[in-house]
Amino acid sequence: MKKTFFTFLMLVTYAVTAQTNFTVKFPNQGSLDGRLLLMLSKNSKSEPRFQILDGHDTQMVFGLNLDKWASNKPKTMNTQNTFGYPIQALKSIPAGEYYVQVLLHKYETFKRKDGKVVKLPMDRGEGQQWNLAPGNIYSKPIKVTINPKTAQNFELKIDQTIPPIEEPKDTKYIKHIKIQSKLLTEFWGRPMFIGAHVLLPEGFDEHKDVKYPLAIFHGHFPSDFDGFSTTPPDANIPTDDYSPRFKIYGYNKIVQQEAYDFYKLWTGPNFPRVLAIEIQHACPYYDDSYAVNSESIGPYGDAITYELIPFIEKQFRGIGQGWSRFTYGGSTGGWEALAVQVKYPNEYGGCYAACPDPIDFRAFTTVDIYKDKNAYFYESEFKQTERPGYRDYLGQLTATLKEMNMRELALGTNSRGGQQWDIWEAVFSPVGKDGYPQPIWDKKTGVIDKKVAEYWRENYDLTYILKRDWSKYGDKWRGKIRIYCGDMDNFYLNNAVYLAEAELKNLNSPAYEGEVDYGDRAEHCWNGDHTQPNYISRLRYHRMFIPKWVEDMKKTAPKGVDLTSWRY
Repeated sequence: MKKTFFTFLMLVTYAVTAQTNFTVKFPNQGSLDGRLLLMLSKNSKSEPRFQILDGHDTQMVFGLNLDKWASNKPKTMNTQNTFGYPIQALKSIPAGEYYVQVLLHKYETFKRKDGKVVKLPMDRGEGQQWNLAPGNIYSKPIKVTINPKTAQNFELKIDQTIPPIEEPKDTKYIKHIKIQSKLLTEFWGRPMFIGAHVLLPEGFDEHKDVKYPLAIFHGHFPSDFDGFSTTPPDANIPTDDYSPRFKIYGYNKIVQQEAYDFYKLWTGPNFPRVLAIEIQHACPYYDDSYAVNSESIGPYGDAITYELIPFIEKQFRGIGQGWSRFTYGGSTGGWEALAVQVKYPNEYGGCYAACPDPIDFRAFTTVDIYKDKNAYFYESEFKQTERPGYRDYLGQLTATLKEMNMRELALGTNSRGGQQWDIWEAVFSPVGKDGYPQPIWDKKTGVIDKKVAEYWRENYDLTYILKRDWSKYGDKWRGKIRIYCGDMDNFYLNNAVYLAEAELKNLNSPAYEGEVDYGDRAEHCWNGDHTQPNYISRLRYHRMFIPKWVEDMKKTAPKGVDLTSWRY
């Protein structure tokens, strides 16, 4: 019996101590700050760093913060010091063969104007993509066999560096602008830049006395002006490429054809002659700033509105008046298009917000942050049902809201995951004592902080602000608010649009005189075009909204302004 008991103790001790460790060796780069990410994939179709996704087909990632880590010392990653997605603990990895890779997403130290010192990943031209950010260091994938019942240690050597990204070059029609923002530089305590890709109208060089309206497209960090090409589609492009999202073949050729068709329209005789811009304003939290002022991100709204846009208008002969500017965009860009119209009623002459991020926080996707107690689970006395996060047009669920947040937590703590939920928190939340955004909910449990929710409502709930301030700015907003959303938006963004529409219709003195429209069974990116499938209409924002605004501005522009000289 003593032998049996001794054997039992040995087995228990072995089970507790047996674990899988990954020892990471770094190149000699002095002190290192950042998020060390360990990724494991069951397949070799691409590097593991490109397979960390929302949804059922994701592979695994485990994260660990490095704070002034000496690069001459290896770092061991294990169950005790990492947090993972979709499996949270390294010890829970199933036995099997895996392709393993490690990457350090580097952080920079910022000494902000508010006195807070924070460590964040600065954008380096890639649009805040941790797996593509120049300067990040990583290892080549290796194949390992994991047996959770056996103590194992795998060595990973970081010897690769992501190279710099070449900036786009100017052409006849497209110019690229980058300026150092005085406002943002002062806030962040280091040089900060914002920019734009500018599409010039046909005849710009010939009509030197003409001044032009400004079409401002908001969206995710574009590498160049999107959807415009002076060359026809590549004749050799494969037609058998398949788009899983749209379930069609040959989509790359469709994209190229649409870009070329837009060039022909843009330079044709009947298209309005305007300046069209796509703004670049990546911040240390995301691929763009959401174009508003924020406690954690800084005065991006003012920098864009009062620094960047006037610079572009001066450089390229813009009219330079609020009525002569309009905003449009989808998703993040849809929220921004409406937000700047709301926040700066005198500076913009209309907005077209397609599939906007939540514009009413009573439907923050599938959460009412004011009434619900928990963001991850529906309230129940007997069971825990997770809130949905992503669906297709038939309502089939592929990710829950909790799962999406767990991915971001694995990628970065303190709202530094660089993804959707973290940027909403970084933009909308007040600053915490540690200098980072105060969480709207506990990232692990989903419990909502009602004080933070109240701050969100007063400052960024666009529907609430419109209703609250209509008596003050209604004359400035009248006829300028247009919202479009598919009624099967993948992220449930239509729920907030329903609530916003109800409030807008009840406004009076004056009536809102805008437009809200829905696409039947349309998914994310639907923009109000009932004549085309979503995979086409999402490529036609410029050609759709610029002519539409030119007609609408006849009703909203001040009497007596010049609406003809730029219509040559």
